[in-house]
Amino acid sequence: MIVLEKRAEPSRLWAFLAPVVAIAAAGLTGAVLFALLGRDPLLAMWTYFIEPLTSAWSLEELAVKATPLALIGAGLALAYRANVWNIGAEGQLVMGAIAGSAIPILLPEWNDPLALFVMLALGLAGGAAWAAIPAFLKVRFNVNEILSSLMLVYVAQLFLDWLVRGPWRDPMGFNFPKSVSFTDWHVLPAISGRVHLGALLALLAVAGLWLLLRRARMGFALKVMGSAPRAGLFGGFSMAQACWISFLISGALAGLAGICEVSGSIGQLQPSISPGYGFTAIIVAFLGRLSPVGALFAALLLALTYLGGEAAQLALGLSAKVTQAFQGMLLFFVLAADVLVHYRLRLQRREAKS
Repeated sequence: MIVLEKRAEPSRLWAFLAPVVAIAAAGLTGAVLFALLGRDPLLAMWTYFIEPLTSAWSLEELAVKATPLALIGAGLALAYRANVWNIGAEGQLVMGAIAGSAIPILLPEWNDPLALFVMLALGLAGGAAWAAIPAFLKVRFNVNEILSSLMLVYVAQLFLDWLVRGPWRDPMGFNFPKSVSFTDWHVLPAISGRVHLGALLALLAVAGLWLLLRRARMGFALKVMGSAPRAGLFGGFSMAQACWISFLISGALAGLAGICEVSGSIGQLQPSISPGYGFTAIIVAFLGRLSPVGALFAALLLALTYLGGEAAQLALGLSAKVTQAFQGMLLFFVLAADVLVHYRLRLQRREAKS
């Protein structure tokens, strides 16, 4: 019989190996899944993981899709480090996109570099404001932040749908549910091809959060409150403050990802502006070991699953749900492999019953 035995302290080796094992296990399971669907597993895995890396265009697309994942995943990694469970980043992304888009929609004549800066600032503020709602409910009424932040996702999505079908609909858009197209300084400048300024902002955000966790007192307080809240209270830290900081920072970065996606990749508001980046970023945070730098590399891997899923749809005729299935398997194996960080497997003989 196999039993789990608690380790005296977390294994550093398995902390490094767990993501590697999870990726390998998810890849193997994916190959079995493709075989069950009647597809050549080797061809399917090549199409899914290797082919998207073989051209300059696909590498640019990889960076474009990794940008919102890195922004949101790094913020969620910070929140989860503090044991604050923000599950509503998708809604915060939407509200950031709405807030930032108010400038080109309501003030189209204001089109200069300052307008773009204000758009990004409003995106940050919109995401933070939406994240402040579950933070307030948690601190003031002890409402479970998982449920409150998740339910607010659907409120934000319905609000966006109402805006683009109603007051913010483009009057010259032939009655399609979309806003006016963004132009000139309402669009993020391109760095290379379709890679826009948002990629640089993501790198700066990752670097800033790494410094916050490694060098700042606030980052130390968040880590202590997440790992040993009782010790943190004796040290003078506040759980309420940790909750507010975690929600506001992660929400602001999700909002920034939203306005970057709308202003950089899409170019207008429409009923759907995200393929689920806010939820996928949860996998990014855990696969990156709750580290902002790790989240950056995990974002590239998860972005590859989006590109691979699109390639598999075209080349193999597979459903778009294959991408979601693979991402779900990856999260499952990441959480399963994390058990080995704190526990070791031990064989134990069954004792015969008298």
